[in-house]
Amino acid sequence: MQLSEQEIVRREALTKMRELGVDPYPAAQFVVTDLAKDIVANYDDEKKNYQGISVAGRLMNKRIMGKASFAELQDSSGRIQVYIARDTIAPDEDKTLYNDVFKKLLDIGDYIGIKGDVFVTKTGQTSIRASEFVFLSKSVRPLPIVKTDAEGNVHDAFTDPEQRYRQRYVDLTVNPDVKEIFLKRNKLMTTMRNYFNKQGWIEVETPILQPIHGGAAARPFATHHNTLDMPLYLRIANELYLKRLIVGGFDGVYEFGKMFRNEGMDRTHNPEFTAMEIYVAYKDYIWMMEMVEELLEEIAIVVTGASKVKYGDQEIEFKAPYRRISMYDSIKEYAGIDVSEMDEEALRKVCKDFHIEVDKSMGKGKLVDEIFGAKVEEHLIQPTFLTDYPIEMTPLAKKHRSKEGLVERFELFVNGKEIANAYTELNDPIDQRERFEDQLKLAERGDDEAMVLDEDFLRAMEYGMPPTSGLGIGIDRLTMMMTNQTSIQEVLFFPQMKAEKKQVAEVEGETEE
Repeated sequence: MQLSEQEIVRREALTKMRELGVDPYPAAQFVVTDLAKDIVANYDDEKKNYQGISVAGRLMNKRIMGKASFAELQDSSGRIQVYIARDTIAPDEDKTLYNDVFKKLLDIGDYIGIKGDVFVTKTGQTSIRASEFVFLSKSVRPLPIVKTDAEGNVHDAFTDPEQRYRQRYVDLTVNPDVKEIFLKRNKLMTTMRNYFNKQGWIEVETPILQPIHGGAAARPFATHHNTLDMPLYLRIANELYLKRLIVGGFDGVYEFGKMFRNEGMDRTHNPEFTAMEIYVAYKDYIWMMEMVEELLEEIAIVVTGASKVKYGDQEIEFKAPYRRISMYDSIKEYAGIDVSEMDEEALRKVCKDFHIEVDKSMGKGKLVDEIFGAKVEEHLIQPTFLTDYPIEMTPLAKKHRSKEGLVERFELFVNGKEIANAYTELNDPIDQRERFEDQLKLAERGDDEAMVLDEDFLRAMEYGMPPTSGLGIGIDRLTMMMTNQTSIQEVLFFPQMKAEKKQVAEVEGETEE
């Protein structure tokens, strides 16, 4: 491994610290009593609170001033200034800790612990006067610290997207705004959990490795279990297992889970993503629309402080009510054509006229969906419930109670992207089997996203499932909306990436220059 000049210097410092008897990676715990953000926000110089405290974090800056120095410490909450006097942290004759370790061997990025009292400097900056300095961990690779010159030009900013996503640990350290995105993501999921738990619905876990990939139209990732000598699939959805639990007697179940779909990647798609799915007995999709409106308004207020959220050039209003329009009516409105009575041949002609690329494997439902995607989606900026889909598109939803050929389904679109998908769930096992058989016919035509027939799920349905409504929400896309991010990679800690060139070279036996 070839080291940079700075890395060599840091490793030499590591050796010198050990020679001085200072462990660069001590095992003993360091008890932290307070966080930087709380101290800066709440210190009262008259009350002299925050005395005898302990903080820990990375050294992000230091200014040596002879027998005293100022340092900037960054913990998980933010930064705070520390004042370190040699004769205070080393009152005896041995000044090694200050003269040799702090002044000469301590580098930006090292973890340190500080004990002391909070005070305000003459310049009005809340700081900690150190009474004790503890070395906690050595950083042997330098951080890309941002510098601004006298003309205001920024240098060494860690802004390259590929580097940021590959080295999220560095991104989080040197770009404080990035951490805020993930704190809001956590707040979003916590708000959702709290809302569901108040209703008495139960959070559950279902299998990720599944013998049959069901619950959605998508290509799966396949693997093999050696002991059982059988193929398994990373789940594309958890729907069929959650419905089994409704059959088993739960009135409401939900799950936050990782889904895996072997599909393309772009600014709104990652092959591994997080979805929340919930199923509530004795409800329908009309009730579910009202619940979603209430839930998303609450999330917007908790996460952003208001029901109206800025997203790019748009202001998205999450306060109810949301617009509702059927799929056929939306195509009529935005594409100027009525496809409700068209057969497959007529739909193919429409796609050809609109220059929409299709293939022979696509049935009527997929053709309608392609027309919708090309002509309608981009216009649905404010939250809009798209309702009443063709039956061919949704094999797991109940037939519409009054409209022949449709099912009781809605998708919620915001800023031209699907955020949520819900049904009045199909609970007729005979109808469900016929729908699965229709999907098998599509698979025979070459549709590799067609659903497969799940005999165990049908068996569960045959025992009886109460009327149920189900909902799925894409957590990543919703987080994008609530944090004003246009790329899904920004809201995933570790998005999927191509192999680094260095790794590819090593695999292929190449030598780096």
